[in-house]
Amino acid sequence: MTRIEKRNLRNGLAFISPWLIGFVVLCVYPILSSLYYSFCDYSVLSPPLFTGWQNYRNLATDALFWQSLYNTFFFAAFAIPLSLLVSLSLAILLNLNLPGKSIFRTIFFLPSLVPMVSLGVLWRWLLNGDVGLVNDALQPVLHAVNFVLGTHLDKPNWLLDARYAKWGVIFTVVWGAGNAMVIYLAGLQDVPRYLYEAADIDGANFWTKTRHITLPILSPVIYFNTIMALIGSFQVFAVPYVMTNGEDGPNRSLLFLTTYLYENAFEYWNMGYACAIGLVLFTLILVLTFLATKLSERHIYYAGK
Repeated sequence: MTRIEKRNLRNGLAFISPWLIGFVVLCVYPILSSLYYSFCDYSVLSPPLFTGWQNYRNLATDALFWQSLYNTFFFAAFAIPLSLLVSLSLAILLNLNLPGKSIFRTIFFLPSLVPMVSLGVLWRWLLNGDVGLVNDALQPVLHAVNFVLGTHLDKPNWLLDARYAKWGVIFTVVWGAGNAMVIYLAGLQDVPRYLYEAADIDGANFWTKTRHITLPILSPVIYFNTIMALIGSFQVFAVPYVMTNGEDGPNRSLLFLTTYLYENAFEYWNMGYACAIGLVLFTLILVLTFLATKLSERHIYYAGK
């Protein structure tokens, strides 16, 4: 390296040193520490005792861990596609030349700005089995179904019935789809107008243009939102925890991996076991993100390629 190159390197490192220090202290050190503690019997109040793979062997036979893993996968399997479908549909509709679309964009985006704790409190009341607005809206539908089919369906008690509890949390994710909607709207602005004009000349309808023009060009944005939704779904914690006052829901139907990690770390003070759960969660997200990337790379269109 020449003297100028060395000086530029030194100056560059000096300018980014605050970020490097923060990255090492706040990211690298916690990750390495949790990796080490996952092989220890560690209660925070006493020095860690190295136990090898014991924590991971305990996980393999821990019924609560497997239940939390099932709950997390169930939640992600429905929350991710539903939230992506709703946000994409809203973005396509609000990208049309409709009167008052700016107002509707604001209305649909506002729920994504609500803090998680406030969101949990809000939806705890909305999903109340007796006085919740969700059941009030469903009441005419249930009456119609009972009349037509001759059944006796009653209002679901969302947060006190294990059959509906996870669906209640999924509703909160779909309700806050405005953030992804805005990202889709930004991506829609990059779709060339001449492609739509050419399709109009060929007599293509709305659905044909959406399938063959909008979705292919929007595919990188769909991929980004999918990965972000995947990561967020596996880290769900605040909303179900607040909605149930930390009680994990009926029959532990709202016990997710992050909730079980929190309970072991800060209620049972079993930090080593919690670190093992955290490493499993990190590995799951890493593997699923890699698989999603590999499965979708053939279907992502980048302009210019």
